[in-house]
Amino acid sequence: MSSLESGGVTAAPSRRLWLQVTAVCWFLVLLDGLDLFVYGATLPGVFKDKAFGLTPAVAGDIGSFNTFGMLLGALAAGVITDRIGRRKIILTGVVVFTLSAAVCGMAPNVPVFGVARFTAGIGLGVLLPTAISMVMEYAPAARKNIAVTFLMTAHQAGGAIAGAVAMNIVESLGWRSVYWFGAAPVVIAVPAILFLLPESLTYLLASGRTERAQRIADRFGVSLAAYAPEPDAAKRRGKVSELFTPALRSVTVLFWIASFGGLLLVYGVNTWLPTMMRAHGYNLGSAISFLLVINLGGIVGMLVAGRLADRFGPRRVTVIWFVATMFGIGLLAVHMPLWLTYVDVFLTGGFLFSAQTLIYASVATYYLPSIRATSLGWVSGIGRFGAVFGPWLGGVLVAHELSNWGFTVFAVAALIAAVMVALVRARPVSEATGSAEPVPATG
Repeated sequence: MSSLESGGVTAAPSRRLWLQVTAVCWFLVLLDGLDLFVYGATLPGVFKDKAFGLTPAVAGDIGSFNTFGMLLGALAAGVITDRIGRRKIILTGVVVFTLSAAVCGMAPNVPVFGVARFTAGIGLGVLLPTAISMVMEYAPAARKNIAVTFLMTAHQAGGAIAGAVAMNIVESLGWRSVYWFGAAPVVIAVPAILFLLPESLTYLLASGRTERAQRIADRFGVSLAAYAPEPDAAKRRGKVSELFTPALRSVTVLFWIASFGGLLLVYGVNTWLPTMMRAHGYNLGSAISFLLVINLGGIVGMLVAGRLADRFGPRRVTVIWFVATMFGIGLLAVHMPLWLTYVDVFLTGGFLFSAQTLIYASVATYYLPSIRATSLGWVSGIGRFGAVFGPWLGGVLVAHELSNWGFTVFAVAALIAAVMVALVRARPVSEATGSAEPVPATG
């Protein structure tokens, strides 16, 4: 008897299944964060390598190439993932960015190094939205948001590891060693994907691969009924036009603008916070430590936001979090006692990074399973324009000695993101209806 019909297995997601998927994806997103942040962490060592010949101006261009590659990767994932499956895309993304890291480690010149960072960006852009989609599919309904925010703590942890490794081995082993450190885990990552990460059951059923889906369901003791695709799912899979049906077009545009604002903040603040704080009168040591504090706040904020989103709905918490980010960044323009500034920076990080993550969690509740990965890929891809614009905008303000205006501009970006999410209707699409019509739901 098929588990679509059997009452002998649970119809709810298996705890073992969703924890296994979350654990594998957490490790992969950790590698994603490590590879993303390793560039900034190694730049001082690269600049000291006079024989290599990287200049600050070219370094900025390469940083932009990497971000543009992420944009292309996210958009490509959004189109392809719902057609060929999540597992292949995740495997491809990991292989691309880890091999690119290895190429960076042995790059004979700057052009090869730049191309490798661009291709790494494509792999990074492919992985993140697809991993989020996988985790949300397998997490229990009451734990989907905490699953996503927990997943994103790996990104911040990867950044912290990149900084720690660079600080400890660049002087003794050279900057290239850090890229080899980032590439080495591919020998663990690929087997983990092949042997521990199951394919999306929703994708397999929608594409008619019932036997393979059945084998996975039997292995984990779950019913395929919990993952059955909605009617006409095969016609929707991978179609960007499905994001612009009458029921969804305004939702899509509003989330795209919010994601643009959110990633503008994440990348703009992460890039320019130390410089802006130093221009505001803090010494160099304090200014750099603010970057560590804001990212630590981000990890704590992810876990808090996820729990609240599961209770009150991700959209509602996202709005509140962006408003809190606006006030937190605005307060940084006020020269306060150092301890109070640290508190503000920590809290701002808690709101800022998790607000952007909650956009992804919110998006997943507004689109049916057949186009969920498409919607996440595109909201991530469009947001990458903000990731390019934020650092550029901060650089313009700093170059014109308008650092204080930077706090105001970033606060306004947080307000715009909050307004965009608030304007999204409060009735997300229900997977249970099997249609694109909205039904009552929280937040």
